[in-house]
Amino acid sequence: MEIPSTVILCEDMATSSSLLWAVDIFGRVYTLSTVGQYWELCKDTQLEFKRVSAVKKCCWGIACDHQVYTYVFSGDVPIRYQEETYENQRWNPVGGFCEKLMPSDRWQWSDVSGLKHQQLDSFTLPSPHWEWESDWYVDENIGGEPTEKGGWTYAIDFPSTYTKDKKWNSCVRRRRWIRYRRYKSRDVWAKIVSHDDPERLPDPFNDISIGGWEITDEPLGRLSVWAVSLQGRVWYREDVCHHNPEGSTWSLITTPGEVAQISCGPYDLLWAALWEGQAIVREGIDRNNPQGISWSTVESPSSENGIMHVSVGVDVVWCVTKDRKVWFRRGVNSHNPCGTSWIEMVGEMMMVNVGLNNQVWGIGCDDRTIYFRQGVTPSELSGKMWKAIVCGRESDRSQTGSSTSLLSAGCFFTDDIQNQTNAIVQSDADTSSDTEPSSIPAILGSTPPPGAAASSSTSGAPAHVAVDPLDSDHGEAPAASAANEKAHLESRKSTNPNPSAELQWTNIDLKEAHRHAVLSIGTFAETSSLSSLGMFSVGAEEQYGADEHPLWAWVSGGGCLVDLHSPLKWFAVPSGLSSSVQSLSLSITPAQTAAWRKQIFQQLSERTKRELENFRHYEQAVEQSVWVKTGTLQWWRNWKPHKWMDVRVALEQFTGSDGMRDSILFIYYMYHEEKKYIHVFLNEVTIIAEVLKDAKHSFALYTPERTKQRWPICLAATTEQEMHDWLSLLTMSCCESRRIQGPPSRHAIWSVSSKGDIFVSEPSPELEAGPHAMPCDQMFWRQVGGHLRLIECNNRGIVWGVGYDHTVWVYTGGYGGGFIQGLASSADNIYTQSDVKCVYIYENQRWNPVTGYSSRLSSCFVAITQCTCFTDVKSNMTGPVLSPFGMPWYMTLHSLCTCLCRGLPTDRYMWSDASGLQECTKANTKPPSPQWSWVSDWYIDFSTSGGTDREGWQYAADFPASYHGHKTMKDFVRRRRWARKCKIVTNGPWLEVPPVTLWDISIIPSSDADDEESVALWAISDKGDVLCRLGVTQQNPAGTSWLHVGTDQPFISISVGAFFQVWAVARDGSAFYRGSVSPKKPAGDCWYHIPSPQKQKLKQVSVGRTSVFALDKNGNLWYRQGITPSYPQGSTWDHVSNNIRRMSVGPLDQVWVIADKVQGSHSLSYGTVCHRTGVRPMEPKGLAWDYGIGGGWEHITVRGNATEAPRSTAPDSGESLAPEECEGSGRRGTAQCSRSPVLVSEGQEPDRNAVHC
Repeated sequence: MEIPSTVILCEDMATSSSLLWAVDIFGRVYTLSTVGQYWELCKDTQLEFKRVSAVKKCCWGIACDHQVYTYVFSGDVPIRYQEETYENQRWNPVGGFCEKLMPSDRWQWSDVSGLKHQQLDSFTLPSPHWEWESDWYVDENIGGEPTEKGGWTYAIDFPSTYTKDKKWNSCVRRRRWIRYRRYKSRDVWAKIVSHDDPERLPDPFNDISIGGWEITDEPLGRLSVWAVSLQGRVWYREDVCHHNPEGSTWSLITTPGEVAQISCGPYDLLWAALWEGQAIVREGIDRNNPQGISWSTVESPSSENGIMHVSVGVDVVWCVTKDRKVWFRRGVNSHNPCGTSWIEMVGEMMMVNVGLNNQVWGIGCDDRTIYFRQGVTPSELSGKMWKAIVCGRESDRSQTGSSTSLLSAGCFFTDDIQNQTNAIVQSDADTSSDTEPSSIPAILGSTPPPGAAASSSTSGAPAHVAVDPLDSDHGEAPAASAANEKAHLESRKSTNPNPSAELQWTNIDLKEAHRHAVLSIGTFAETSSLSSLGMFSVGAEEQYGADEHPLWAWVSGGGCLVDLHSPLKWFAVPSGLSSSVQSLSLSITPAQTAAWRKQIFQQLSERTKRELENFRHYEQAVEQSVWVKTGTLQWWRNWKPHKWMDVRVALEQFTGSDGMRDSILFIYYMYHEEKKYIHVFLNEVTIIAEVLKDAKHSFALYTPERTKQRWPICLAATTEQEMHDWLSLLTMSCCESRRIQGPPSRHAIWSVSSKGDIFVSEPSPELEAGPHAMPCDQMFWRQVGGHLRLIECNNRGIVWGVGYDHTVWVYTGGYGGGFIQGLASSADNIYTQSDVKCVYIYENQRWNPVTGYSSRLSSCFVAITQCTCFTDVKSNMTGPVLSPFGMPWYMTLHSLCTCLCRGLPTDRYMWSDASGLQECTKANTKPPSPQWSWVSDWYIDFSTSGGTDREGWQYAADFPASYHGHKTMKDFVRRRRWARKCKIVTNGPWLEVPPVTLWDISIIPSSDADDEESVALWAISDKGDVLCRLGVTQQNPAGTSWLHVGTDQPFISISVGAFFQVWAVARDGSAFYRGSVSPKKPAGDCWYHIPSPQKQKLKQVSVGRTSVFALDKNGNLWYRQGITPSYPQGSTWDHVSNNIRRMSVGPLDQVWVIADKVQGSHSLSYGTVCHRTGVRPMEPKGLAWDYGIGGGWEHITVRGNATEAPRSTAPDSGESLAPEECEGSGRRGTAQCSRSPVLVSEGQEPDRNAVHC
């Protein structure tokens, strides 16, 4: 079935930005980007708004007609919803299968349960903002396997288990019809149409707030929308989620009083302000009850002035009382949403708003300027001072010119120009530093705008005060910070006549300051309704010139993420330059500046060569130099019992007369009071990697011999910094000894360890040299900074990666990063990178007849042995009544209870890992490594495979078994998974590609196109949507836009091979082929369903030049037979090997995998890089495996290795070594196909019960 595709332009790749929303006094909506410097007017300017509430993906607002509107951003993936209905038929002996059903049967057209009548023509669009994407069509797929033409599935009766095959006793059949609808009203304000009962329609709305998307394990994309009507009633919008951005109906929430305003945080925090001045707090909000359960009342901080406005964040609450004072609520958290006490803050505001990571914005009550609260950190949630946002509007750019960019291009050439501009423009560092007094501009000039009820003839900027020295202490508690804000404040009036200059204001106590209001408070607030904003007349807008800053009525930062480490451009005044400066700046372009720098660099290089040429005939004073670094580390010793022992380490580096460097690492240890040592030549080291071992700062050194043994040299340092110093030094020494420097080549092989560390290896031409290939355990791997879950590349140097949090990153061409600093790292193209992952533990319980499910796995039998009846049975038993075990009954019962009290053989720890063999409690579970830090508390994970009940439990007959999400009579054990998020911050040559988050990516491995033509790149989003990236070239590896490719179900894997062969795997394990993909038609035309291997569900596919390999969920590797240019779908699946975790097929059809388990000299090695040898055109499946580096590897890609081996005469097919003959073959010159007893075997049957690491 052909499904349409959609092109949607992407945001700027360079920086992931977010937006601050605001409404001015004329009802116009503006947005301000965290990387911008100008307010941009919202695209839809036909409406005037009173209030808005925003998150990252959308914004809700109340217009001046008191109706609710929503503004959904146009994303890279369209919002689609699948409608489905089932056609049911029964067989009769006269006409066969027909539409005539028995009276007890279901409807002819029904839902999946058969209880609801659903005809095709009964489906209508929910609102005018939707459109049908296609007509109804039949789904010809069941459980990942294609059905016969027509899509019918058969069963004995309704309801039953349906199969695709028609049998002799198949009396009923059904088929599923599908139709998609698409949300079309994006980047416009869409009115929320109410379909509720007319008698229960909500009153006109007065306030709105959205949040709740971070409620513990909230279904992805769900939002909580709360609104307040003019009558003071609270309403909740049902079913607002990603695929239904409008929601469905309004539900009335009872309150203890009339509500004036409401605020919803990103988690489970919800506060509202009553007309009487108190605040109410909603309790009991969770994923199963997002509306909450009950209200609690919080009194106003001031008995004289009640609460007028309240705003909540993650775990903070701010409020404004009726006297415009700002207050901070202390002690607020998920366990105590009401907090403990109020703290008065400095400043007088009309309103405040708390955004992401608890950042705070406010609108000054006198000047109507938006202020940002600086100094808000996790340790000091109340912040330090207010700083005015002085950005101009987008329309002001034409009047101010491009002064900021031109200043950097031209003002450093002459001193007189620099002095001239210093009088006009302040530097960004002076205006944004926390140590300097903050400032605000004068809003209006001497002539007030007409229509204002009251104004001053002078500039109405508030007074400014000096900074308290104690205010710079970041370690103070909020109470101490607030106390310092109230003390030692002196006020003075500004005398600066320049209306565009900045006036200082930091830690102002407006209670003591002299207020010169531009517009009186009564103009805006002394009304009967909090929503009755004093709107100016139309004539006032005419004199709202470019030289005057906007006057704001509302601000929303719910979708604005302010990075504490990135400077904002909001606090610098964008001023114009003089005509002489502009003319000089315009004459010097960035291209000319780059050429000028390049010319200077060439001149300096030539000068260096000339001067060194004069001394070329001199003999070197020192022919050989020795450099030594020593230190004390711990070493995991080779002999039993294996343990850590203190050693002395020395690195000796030699530099010969030819400039060649070589290094030796000596490890000195004591053995039976005798000093011994081992040494390693660094030119033999194949990889140096950080490892996780006994919670120590440890790293491992591999050589070819130790790779063969699966037993590296493990060393541990005392501190993380010491470990990174050794890692950096040893890595640089290894690269110098191999003469490797600079960024990786286009043909490099990339891999990712199970820790997320990124490694790269330069392939040798002998790596694919037929029968005499270089063993892959001799490959040298060097680390590249960054942290990823998977990585993909091609032979044009384009590299993409995906983190554990599904964030997308593109390679910038640099090298180094992370712990690799100095000369071993590039100076540019290194950026900050972060990643978030979850750590899981399991809570296990067993059922007993006394207490039911209990964490004490045999507590019932303890109760039995201690109960009175058990004692009575023993005392009253006179005769030798024997049990079937040959002993008295009471002795049998006592022995059985004693055994069971110790736990059954299959029992596990109350808190354990997934296997149940290792105890993992909330207290002793640590982040993966010291580089990670917790960013959340423990919460129940409801997304566990197999499903859960409402409390997160999974049930089974016993440990271990197959778990399901509902309880049956045969289930005696249960478990539930707890999760906790942790975060790592590092750096590397990676740049984020916002805003879509991905699950899988694939880049075409080779292309004959030139550097300017696009490269095919396909991806799977984290929601399962198929995307095609447009505009990907070698000069622009990030591309320009996404092309959405429609599918009937979510996908999990995709691969694009040579000649634009696109294969994919759906979430149900079925395979698909995309037809007619070409450079002129990058999305193709339709999907062809490919049957999976029998009784197997696929999870990954990889396409090379002519080969297609697939990997199923049990670790079996399959090869697709019969692929030809005329029949690219192939014919059958042929089993190759088992015990595979991940695989990659290169542009030469070479096959590399990550083996799940490989036997080493001491133990099993999990996650080993393996290379398929013997791959030839006549033997595309290869012959055997060559084992490389491992374990601890998670992902590998050879999609860029197009380095062909030198041509040599291939041996006859009869002379090729069988896997058994390869055992024990020569170490050098011939790849060892099987060096040790391993678990990877191509001769075994598919392993359907393989245990994955």
